Amino acid sequence: MLKGLIIRNTGSWYTVRTDGGQLFECKVKGNFRLKGIRSTNPVAVGDRVTITLQPDGVTALINGVEDRKNYVIRKASNLSKQSHIIAANVDLAVLVVTVAHPETSTTFIDRFLASTEAYRVPVAIVFNKVDLLDDEEMQYMQNLSYLYDCLGYKCLPCSAKNGEGVEALKELLRDKVTLFSGNSGVGKSTLLNQLVPDANAKTAEISVAHDTGQHTTTFSQLFDLPFGGSIIDTPGIKGFGTFDMERAEVGHYFREIFQIGCDCKYSDCSHTHEPGCAVLQALEGQRIAPSRYQSYLSMLDDKDEQKYRQGY
Repeated sequence: MLKGLIIRNTGSWYTVRTDGGQLFECKVKGNFRLKGIRSTNPVAVGDRVTITLQPDGVTALINGVEDRKNYVIRKASNLSKQSHIIAANVDLAVLVVTVAHPETSTTFIDRFLASTEAYRVPVAIVFNKVDLLDDEEMQYMQNLSYLYDCLGYKCLPCSAKNGEGVEALKELLRDKVTLFSGNSGVGKSTLLNQLVPDANAKTAEISVAHDTGQHTTTFSQLFDLPFGGSIIDTPGIKGFGTFDMERAEVGHYFREIFQIGCDCKYSDCSHTHEPGCAVLQALEGQRIAPSRYQSYLSMLDDKDEQKYRQGY
């Protein structure tokens, strides 16, 4: 029995790096899936696991997973009753977004933030491709950055192409296990190549016809950073369906709605129509951003099993 860290997931196979530094290609032991984990992947990159070597000495079976500090999860894109664990045991999640070429919607950003809030994962937002922005887009980016910064999320303008903000990003990542996530086409792979020169992450041109990204990363993988720490790079995601979040809990994961909601007349206020709702008053008084409130409303409807299939 050996202990190790999952550093890559290519579907049904996982690469495990043992505490002794050896690499083994592993599969999950069959009955391991029967332990009530409603997930398309019962283990994920970042998990600490125990493995048993197979007779060939090259492959192994994963037969145990250590308790997780945290994880990032979303609804599986093809199975409504199941989740997909994006990564486990992270110190920080970096959400890479672009305000243009392609545009990342605020709904997607807010869904990601709420989901990470639910599992106590700190988040920083990297606004990439600032070198491509015109004056109006730059102003919009600065407005978004101000909004999320005021909520306590560190925001960093960046250009993977010309290196702007890369040194500041390195300082943010130093000695941490960081999840890299974002829509397809936001430049995660180009950024990764700046941070880990030997990563050789594939990059692809943006589709001019639709200004949308193409999937270039097809599996999750952990890369050691040369300056300390590691990055878990993940495939670009088009939508972020929340998983196992009750309607009454959604407001808890929007920091400003949770804080202001403490002053509502009713303790079970849904912040949609009730008299004496402090959140609605704050929205009217422009103390809550309309985009954030719209994201909150969209997540209240997530119990509609078809809704998660749409991209956000």
